[in-house]
Amino acid sequence: MGRKADLAKDLFLQGYNCAQAVFGAFCEDFGIERSTGFVLSSGFGGGISRRREVCGAVSGAVMVLSLKYGYSDAKADDAKKALYAKVRGVLENIEAETGSIICRELLGLDEKVSTPVPEKRTAKYYAKRPCAELVYICAKAVEEHLENIAD
Repeated sequence: MGRKADLAKDLFLQGYNCAQAVFGAFCEDFGIERSTGFVLSSGFGGGISRRREVCGAVSGAVMVLSLKYGYSDAKADDAKKALYAKVRGVLENIEAETGSIICRELLGLDEKVSTPVPEKRTAKYYAKRPCAELVYICAKAVEEHLENIAD
């Protein structure tokens, strides 16, 4: 337990955004090359392109759960209902641990939308941002769900 969470945190510390780090940690388990996963999740960082909405790590977690439980039939009402229930359960666990799933709230920011220009990843950046730990928490919540919940 914790292998994916550790990997996700490491990916974030390598410079991948929060969504890429969480989603990338699980991609290979679903037959997706990690580089493809990084591309698919790249726009979700910073609460969706630094708009500070839903945390990118949370979005990455939802993407993983969608790979596991998602559906492709538009009329698959039971599958949709089951997916939404599973996603909500994981999100509730994340929110219970962090207090929110909204990027700006997690970062303690007043502004709703930040500049689209990412900050440089420096020691100062990592010292003021809880993102590495949030990535870990989100990946751990997914990992625990996948290991402990029967399909």
